Amino acid sequence: MMLLLGPAFVAAIAYVDPGNVAANLTSGAKYGYLLVWVLVTANVMAMLVQYQSAKLGVVTGKSLPEHLGERFSTRNRRLFWVQAELVAMATDLAEVVGGAIALHLLFQVPLPIGGLIVGLASMALLTVQNRRGQRHFESVIIVLLVIITIGFLAGLVLSPPDPAGVIGGLVPRFDGANSIMLAAGMLGATVMPHAIYLHSQLAKDRHTDARSTPERLRQIIKATRIDVVLALILAGAVNIGMLLLAASTLGGISGTDSIEGAHAAIVASLGPVIGVVFAVGLLASGLASTSVGAYAGSTIMNGLLKVRIPLQTRRMVSLIPAIILLSVGVDPTWALIVSQIVLSFGIPFALIPLLRLTASKKLMGEHRDGLLLRLAALVSVVLIVALNALLLWLTFTGQG
Repeated sequence: MMLLLGPAFVAAIAYVDPGNVAANLTSGAKYGYLLVWVLVTANVMAMLVQYQSAKLGVVTGKSLPEHLGERFSTRNRRLFWVQAELVAMATDLAEVVGGAIALHLLFQVPLPIGGLIVGLASMALLTVQNRRGQRHFESVIIVLLVIITIGFLAGLVLSPPDPAGVIGGLVPRFDGANSIMLAAGMLGATVMPHAIYLHSQLAKDRHTDARSTPERLRQIIKATRIDVVLALILAGAVNIGMLLLAASTLGGISGTDSIEGAHAAIVASLGPVIGVVFAVGLLASGLASTSVGAYAGSTIMNGLLKVRIPLQTRRMVSLIPAIILLSVGVDPTWALIVSQIVLSFGIPFALIPLLRLTASKKLMGEHRDGLLLRLAALVSVVLIVALNALLLWLTFTGQG
């Protein structure tokens, strides 16, 4: 069974990328434990949709973008690709910017040069996938995931959270328009559209023998469920841990609305060793997530447009917007948070088609989603759309 695990851990990298760091640290520093419930809810949603995406790939032998490419007209395929590509670009932005910040914190590398280094390093990681295959790529990503986990959770050993505050943070509530905007960013950083598209491809490619017999298919679906739960529990723990660290360490300290300021406060409160470990975790996050993001973008383009571009070429092209932003002096933490808000608007476009496909008896047969799963998924979509609509209203009325 253990040999069947792996695809979900690659997809889970999307849930611990630098955009999560910016959103979660900002939330914890500004509002303490107030928005813990957002992360818990979003992580449950993430388990749900990643399982559905992986199951779709395993049962049908096609990725979500491939299914959409077959069902849409040429015009609709191109329009859908445009919004999906915007999501992929927002993802690339967050990942490259986050890695550049980490290199600046560790070695004082200028941000534009750091972004270029991260892009080139991610191309090397993608070469592993091309030449050595998916399992070797999964192994590299899992090692980076372990480094990320240690880097972002080490500080909690020295600055444990307040249990009463954590429990209080599980009660759903907001504190003004800015907290709603942060919640939308946290949601966009946790339920990732590009990971939904990608996971179906990863599961399909990994389990090529899934449909050899009904018994084999059931075995792989069971392994997929375990894979998703384990990977997302780990990713959820990292996300919640970041918010708790910010709430217990950064509250009331000025300048913690940026990653650099939060890092400085962590160093001042917990010492330089924890600061270095945190920065290394951020660097690993940027390297791993930018590789996975390029993989997802290639999957989206191939499925919707039937255009296959080498992963390294795509990585180089999608690197350009991030380098430009870093070069013109845009505040990197602000860019990270905005990128996560863009991602949250892309979630319904990935989720609604996925729910329709996995609920289809004709397509999924006995493995279609059950009633409870369909209801839970519907509630998730409604919550996401409602939060985004509220965010839009607050923004355009000048309250955000």
